[in-house]
Amino acid sequence: MEAAAVIIALIFAVLVALGVVATVKAVKAVKRGVDRTVDQARRTVEDTRLKARQYTAPGAGGEVAQLRLSLRTTMRATQDALRLGVREDPSLSESLALFQRLSAHGRELDEELRRLETEPSAERVRESLPALRERTERIRHSADSLRWAAQDRARRFSDDDLADLDEQIRMEAGALRHWTPVDEEGPSAPSPASSAPSSASSAPPPAPGAERPSIAGRQQPWQEGDRPWETGRLRDKWQKKNVT
Repeated sequence: MEAAAVIIALIFAVLVALGVVATVKAVKAVKRGVDRTVDQARRTVEDTRLKARQYTAPGAGGEVAQLRLSLRTTMRATQDALRLGVREDPSLSESLALFQRLSAHGRELDEELRRLETEPSAERVRESLPALRERTERIRHSADSLRWAAQDRARRFSDDDLADLDEQIRMEAGALRHWTPVDEEGPSAPSPASSAPSSASSAPPPAPGAERPSIAGRQQPWQEGDRPWETGRLRDKWQKKNVT
């Protein structure tokens, strides 16, 4: 009795532990989903603000907003392309690792540009813009190179696969247009014309009840060697004729 109580207690403890683990995992999954949604909303709000600022802020302030917006757009597009591509092509993992290193420089530059937006000295903003513009172009060029290379690689694989598929379809279509007739009755007997003597009068008359040979070597409907695909239809017609 005590052993049964211990077993029941252990089973209950295991079930409670499994329930706690499942609950923790569910909470973490929900938290990740909420964080992802919040981050996406923040990015959308920030991008909208930068789009408005690049047209409304005059001079250097508008250019800073334009640099930030172009940098963020390029980095996000490359990140999405590599993360999506690595699922189908594991060789892109090294490219993704390089992009993560590049992202650290991109985030640092974006932070500098963001601080420059609130810089009260317009002269300092104008002095900092050439160097920041050059860094932005370098990072964008590197990100574009990774994204374009991944896209070209995926396109090349798709073209090669399509070429192989076209060749297989061409071979299959050729095979379907060429077939070898199958003689279901076995080796064909010599034709009456070739085995008969030169004199038609010397040929013995057919025995009573014997089947007459085909005229001019033409096969009867029950001889199905030449057109095996019509076997079923011709056999049915012949059987119906014999029955009637």
